[in-house]
Amino acid sequence: MKRRTRTLVIGTAVAAALGTGAGIATASGGDDQETPITGDALTQASKAALAHTGGGQVTQTEVGDEDSYYEVEVTLPDGSETDVQLDRSFVVVSSEVEGADEDEADGSDA
Repeated sequence: MKRRTRTLVIGTAVAAALGTGAGIATASGGDDQETPITGDALTQASKAALAHTGGGQVTQTEVGDEDSYYEVEVTLPDGSETDVQLDRSFVVVSSEVEGADEDEADGSDA
C-alpha cells in the first residue's frame, strides 16, 4: 500500500509541475519569444542590414518580428543602434535608430 501511495504522490507532483510550466508559458505570452535568425538566412540578412547601415556589427537578430519577416539590430561604431527590417527576400523595408523619435525613423538612410 505504501508503494502505491508513493507512486500516486509522485505522479501527482509531476503532473502539477508540468501543468504549472504550461501555465507559465501561456501567461508569459509564449508567442513573444524571439527566434534568432540562423544559417544561410543569418548570413544574407546580416549582409543586407550592414550594407544598409554602411557597416557596424550585428548584435541581435529575429525571425518573425512584428514589423517584418526579419529584424537585424546593428550597433554602429559610434555606439548607436539601428533596427533594420527585412522582407523574406532580404530587402530592407524600413529601419529605425533605437531611441529615435518616430519622425526620425524614415525607413531610408539610417
